[in-house]
Amino acid sequence: FRSVVAASAQIDASAHVGPFCHVGEKVQVGARSVLQGGNHVGENCVIGEDANLFPGVTLYPLTQVGRRVRIHAGAVIGADGFGYVFDAGMHRKVPQAGVVIIHDDVEIGANVTIDRGALGPTIIGRGTKIDNLVQIAHNVTIGEHCLVVAQVGVAGSTRIGKYTTLAGQVGVAGHLKLGDKVIVAAQ
Repeated sequence: FRSVVAASAQIDASAHVGPFCHVGEKVQVGARSVLQGGNHVGENCVIGEDANLFPGVTLYPLTQVGRRVRIHAGAVIGADGFGYVFDAGMHRKVPQAGVVIIHDDVEIGANVTIDRGALGPTIIGRGTKIDNLVQIAHNVTIGEHCLVVAQVGVAGSTRIGKYTTLAGQVGVAGHLKLGDKVIVAAQ
């Protein structure tokens, strides 16, 4: 039941690293945080105090996780955004060099995917709660204390204000701006 922890990782003595975890170079894990098992934490990730990563969570490099964040099983945070340009008769990948920033007191459901930004960050605001099976695309910003319910998809570069609710199976097109306290009904 061994885990692999890079020598340069800084894990607080009160934190817990469960079995079969991989913790990359220069990772920082805060006090009382828990990596339950089978987690992959890429290099240069930062995990704040009292965070809890349930089994099978993947954090790609440079992901920032705030204090008291809960990320449920199977979530993938920081994968490449879906960026391609059509050139010479084929789709060529646009490099995705941004990061994901998850602020304090966020909860992320099982099997959620949050893509890193193409250049800048993808941001999840303080106190936001995201249900299971949600896709957040690259360069999206979700404000503070939002609710994002099951099977929502948010396309790239969308801005969502504070205290907004996206009910189940809502699809939000890219490059849109939703204001504060908006409620988008299911489907």
